Amino acid sequence: MDIAALVADPAAWVALVTLVVMEVVLGIDNLIFISILTNKLPVEHRKRARQIGISLALVMRLALLGTVAWIVKLTNPIFTALGHDFSWKDLILIAGGLFLVWKATKEIHHNVDPEDHGEDFIASSATTTFASAIGQILLLDLVFSIDSIITAVGMTPHLPIMIVAVIAAVTVMLVAATPLANFIEKNPTIVMLALAFLLMIGTTLIAEGMGFHVPKGYVYTAMAFSALVEALNMFARNARRKKKSEQQTLH
Repeated sequence: MDIAALVADPAAWVALVTLVVMEVVLGIDNLIFISILTNKLPVEHRKRARQIGISLALVMRLALLGTVAWIVKLTNPIFTALGHDFSWKDLILIAGGLFLVWKATKEIHHNVDPEDHGEDFIASSATTTFASAIGQILLLDLVFSIDSIITAVGMTPHLPIMIVAVIAAVTVMLVAATPLANFIEKNPTIVMLALAFLLMIGTTLIAEGMGFHVPKGYVYTAMAFSALVEALNMFARNARRKKKSEQQTLH
């Protein structure tokens, strides 16, 4: 089907909107990781690191779309263990999940015990830190990109729709990255919540790789509910702080 036929096809527009929404939702995981990681960098390097990391995600997704036939083959079984047929996709998801769990756990340890600098997962030198951050973002970009493209392939057979959806989703990530990172930095409790999200996402990736299907709706509903509870806590803290300030002013 050519471009003109796709533009005139209502079903193609429905597929495009659905895929854009799906890609944006899947990009939340990537964005949380990028926000937390870049907030560890010196202030002057953060925005550039986020832009580079998200731009690499776009390049990687578009490059993978050019090898759709190869990507689809990643779901073919390569060996069997524990009663499950493992594919390259499964192994990549397991590796990415383990990486996320390890990084989130170490960062939680660092937040709980900030004096233990030896546990910080980013090196102390500014140059090495920037390179380390970009390297880690690139690694997670690969995992999330493969998952994203396989999802896109499963939703529509039309490559132009996939390309537009990927570009739209990454553009949303690029616009939302700095506000999200700033919000996380200004609210310390949000950092711990975001790290808990990464732990859950990492565990979900491992489960998916092991053959246990975890409906994404359950995961994102849990994340949304937790975020709502934390928002209510923030409103309550702000109200108490404002009341206390008013009482001090009166006295």
